[in-house]
Amino acid sequence: MQFSPGNAIRFGWEAFKRRPWFFVGAMLILVAANIAASIVSGAVDTVTGGSMDEPTLVGNLVSYLLGILISMGMTAFFLVAHDNPDGVEYAALWHPKPFWNFFAASVLASLAVGIGLVLLIVPGLIAMVLFMFATLLVIDRGLGPVEAMQESMRLTKGYRWPLFGLILLLALVIFVGVLALGVGVLVAGPVAGLAYVHAYRMLSGGAPRIQPPDARLDI
Repeated sequence: MQFSPGNAIRFGWEAFKRRPWFFVGAMLILVAANIAASIVSGAVDTVTGGSMDEPTLVGNLVSYLLGILISMGMTAFFLVAHDNPDGVEYAALWHPKPFWNFFAASVLASLAVGIGLVLLIVPGLIAMVLFMFATLLVIDRGLGPVEAMQESMRLTKGYRWPLFGLILLLALVIFVGVLALGVGVLVAGPVAGLAYVHAYRMLSGGAPRIQPPDARLDI
């Protein structure tokens, strides 16, 4: 089947409908995890002489590292949920390996997009598309950060306009969810996550490779 943004969104919606309350529960867990991370980083700010309004460097670092862990779990969850929507469990939300590769890929991709946005905006949008699968590749295939960015560039070649359209559609889906009193994000989030992974799976053409991690961090 030829990739298109519409097909990806439809897949996300159909997969969500198979276990709607399960996916809503996953989003609630992610919300709770983010709240807990905020509380922890706030406590660190207090100890290090800062506050919620004026966070310290240490507090910001703790917040960012906890955010990386949450993002890793979310990425792993939607990979498994896409491939096995009837069998995925909440345990997939805990996937702390490979932490430093994911961290580096996130930082490098964010820097590329940020610098590009500063340089006339368009280069940033291009970078956003080029590296949109980098963190997925770190989790799914265990690639290093540079390898993941190179492979993301390869996967997106020839599909960059449709993928840019997908990014816009995903943003619209989330925006509509926010408009629905914020509660709609509990539906929009899983639909967008599943659609995003569907695009990756279609363009990578590979079998699922993600494996459950050990409980420890791979430092």
